[in-house]
Amino acid sequence: MPTKKKMLMFLSSFVASLGSFVVICSILGTQAWISSTLSIHDDTLNGRVIISYGLFRGKSIQELDHGLAESDKDFEVLGTLSGSSQKTLHLVIVLFLALSLFTSLLSSGFTFYNSISNPYQTFLGATGVYTWNGLNASFILLAMLLFVGNTQFNQFSKTLSQALYPTIVHTGGTHSYGYSFWLLLLVILLNIVSVAIIIFYQRARYQRKQEQRKPMEYAPRDGILF
Repeated sequence: MPTKKKMLMFLSSFVASLGSFVVICSILGTQAWISSTLSIHDDTLNGRVIISYGLFRGKSIQELDHGLAESDKDFEVLGTLSGSSQKTLHLVIVLFLALSLFTSLLSSGFTFYNSISNPYQTFLGATGVYTWNGLNASFILLAMLLFVGNTQFNQFSKTLSQALYPTIVHTGGTHSYGYSFWLLLLVILLNIVSVAIIIFYQRARYQRKQEQRKPMEYAPRDGILF
């Protein structure tokens, strides 16, 4: 059985890993990833369209200075797009987030297992915890960078808006990232906390072993022989 200190440290790391899993699950289905405001015009109307979406679903609203606005539209993100580089990159983002969900689950399992057992110094121990948390943070960071790149450089929002309103001319717009996007930073922070707890435990354990050796190293030779 593990010591009480080890149990508490690994349980704390388990809570952080489980927290990252819960946060990823909670934001995957939300639509609060980004809100884009795009200018639109044609012969009969002039104004803007506000399009808010997440990984799978979104909503668009027209706000016109003059002309007759269409009713609000709910749409499927992937279903709205035809085969394009934007759609492919969006699927890669979803894949990275799915992998991050899997690695956070594995990290939770490893930390919990270490809190109730004493595995050998193999991949089941601290090494596995470091690996899964490192991969989790990497997948999250890549997903964030790709999402920003797809929005800013590939004009993902504009492509969606053009698919929803094909007869209207779309010009440049502004983008505002929602809380679901920024919560990904919380996942990275929880990964860092989970790893930091295990590092702290290992250092304390190493120092304790070193202190236990010192009495033997500095003891008189006669005493050792006796």
